[in-house]
Amino acid sequence: MSVFEVISKIEDVEIIAVGSRIRDLEWLRKTYGSGRWRKLKGFARVRFLDDGEECSAELHWYEAHGIGRVEMKIKDLLD
Repeated sequence: MSVFEVISKIEDVEIIAVGSRIRDLEWLRKTYGSGRWRKLKGFARVRFLDDGEECSAELHWYEAHGIGRVEMKIKDLLD
């Protein structure tokens, strides 16, 4: 996938995993610092920066208090 930006509010946010249930927890702590890490998913409109195309997508990302959202990726395109 190419580089994208989220252009709408992320809706229907669900927690997928918390703490030790996250496979990449050690890597997240080394890269971004310690915190209460959670893996989340949600749905939003995105715009691809290379061609300007817009579509709805399912997004997955990691988040920790004081650090914010990191490693956001598109899991599935919906339209």
